[in-house]
Amino acid sequence: MLEKTYHPSSIESTQYARWEASKAFTFQADSTAQPYTIMMPPPNVTGSLHMGHALNHTLQDILVRYMRMKGFNVLWQPGTDHAGIATQMVVERQMDTEGLTRHDLGRKKFIDRVWTWKAQSGGTIVSQLKRLGISADWSRERFTMDDGLSLAVNRVFADLYQQGLIYKDKRLVNWDPKLHTAVSDLEVNNVESQGHMWYIRYPIHGEKDHFITIATTRPETLLGDTAVAIHPEDKRYQHLVGKSVVVPLVGRLISIISDEHCDPEKGTGVVKITPAHDFNDFAVGKRHNLPSINIFDENACLNDEAPEDLRGLDRFVARKAIVSKLESLGLLDKVEAIVHTLPYGERSEVIIEPRLTDQWYVNAKVLAEPAIRAVQDGKMSFIPENWATTYFEWLNNIEPWCISRQLWWGHRIPAWYGPDGTIFAAMNEAEAQEQAQKHYGKTVSLNQDEDVLDTWFSSALWPFSTLGWPNQTPELKICYPTQVLVTGHDIIFFWVARMMMMGLHFTGQVPFEKVYITALVRDEKGQKMSKSKGNIVDPLEFMDKYGADALRFALAALAGPGRDINFSISQVEGYRNFATKIWNAFR
Repeated sequence: MLEKTYHPSSIESTQYARWEASKAFTFQADSTAQPYTIMMPPPNVTGSLHMGHALNHTLQDILVRYMRMKGFNVLWQPGTDHAGIATQMVVERQMDTEGLTRHDLGRKKFIDRVWTWKAQSGGTIVSQLKRLGISADWSRERFTMDDGLSLAVNRVFADLYQQGLIYKDKRLVNWDPKLHTAVSDLEVNNVESQGHMWYIRYPIHGEKDHFITIATTRPETLLGDTAVAIHPEDKRYQHLVGKSVVVPLVGRLISIISDEHCDPEKGTGVVKITPAHDFNDFAVGKRHNLPSINIFDENACLNDEAPEDLRGLDRFVARKAIVSKLESLGLLDKVEAIVHTLPYGERSEVIIEPRLTDQWYVNAKVLAEPAIRAVQDGKMSFIPENWATTYFEWLNNIEPWCISRQLWWGHRIPAWYGPDGTIFAAMNEAEAQEQAQKHYGKTVSLNQDEDVLDTWFSSALWPFSTLGWPNQTPELKICYPTQVLVTGHDIIFFWVARMMMMGLHFTGQVPFEKVYITALVRDEKGQKMSKSKGNIVDPLEFMDKYGADALRFALAALAGPGRDINFSISQVEGYRNFATKIWNAFR
């Protein structure tokens, strides 16, 4: 006999336990039924359920449950991501309360501690997803640092290195001076901030009392200037092209060059070029073969390239000191208050510094070409179709992909260095030793690269590494390529495009036939949910109060391709009442 009152929490948990016990979600590798596969976007092992997850996984659950009812052999492949920086920070914060740093423990003991944390506390989000009622095949749950997935990562790295598509290079990266690592664009928040524009007078060499005034928001970087640029059509300054100016405080002579990067309408129209500390300037430096002078250390403090009295100063302390010196020398023309955008580290919450470092890169341009053609030829399509434009725009203008991170937690780069610096990329150290033996003609000592791979590198292999690749498993033959991927527009480039590139390169097939781009869940006023606005809605609270069915129904009813969702409590309350009506009718 059904209870008189509908209590969703107890009813849902009991029913979910029945489903799991009966293996209702299990994929059958020996089934002759037509396969249908969806890869779950792996949430961070440090994460917890938010409204975006709730919407995304509800839509996936609708698809897989529908296909099961139609008789398909469904695999909804679940798993979690090791989340390099996020996970390392969680453990380091714990250690900080004990007065310890990872350097106190050393690399091996620190990594052991992270694995212990992962076993005890990691994966909370998995239980939260079960609370949402999703019907993934949990018996096949994977983790991006499982042995099998790590094998795939090493295979891909070694193969791409041998093919010349992975290489080391000195380029600008987003450098986090607190975490001491390169970070991806996705881990940078651009924040509108109050700032200043300083107008600095650079003396023209050989012309007494003649100056050229340059506006900059970062006066401290003048210590690394290697050129001054003007636009080729800016008639005000054409007579100066080819002459030289003296870098204030340093005394270095640098050339005045012509380059279209300059905006005649911005500042004075004259731009200081600092290739080692600005992404646009780096590109200008490449075009004009300019030297790059790195003036900051890993803490964003001035290094030995700076005048002696400024060395060791934090970048913002140095800024005040430099501005003061310029003013005393009569080289500061004026200062304007402005509003501009500053890049903050998503996790460190400090301003990111463009920094010239040696890193590992993937030649993404070569890998992007088949990924572009696959969508043009209709082998993979977006829903809604307009997101293909975003995909093409990114891939047609793709830059080399920086894949190295200066962390300890993650896939350590499978590259070993010989005594003379020769690199041996291999599946493991034994294989690297074999390569070294052939190269040197004798046994030598090898040292493995200290860096780990960008989390997105292993995530890019998710559609086929989870199915057993590089081994040719029954699951890989049956379930690849998958039918659909459900994800958000913010990671079309970071994840979708990279899965396309890796899938096509290593399997010859697209990893999925369709990509469904979900809406963004906004608050009831249509504003983006954020901590700063205080309008974040916790789906767990809603499920505890109204039930998972009510929340899922509200999200599914509101979801529509190409439009965002304005979410409100009243909608969930209404669908809780609807669920109650169904309960009473069934009684």
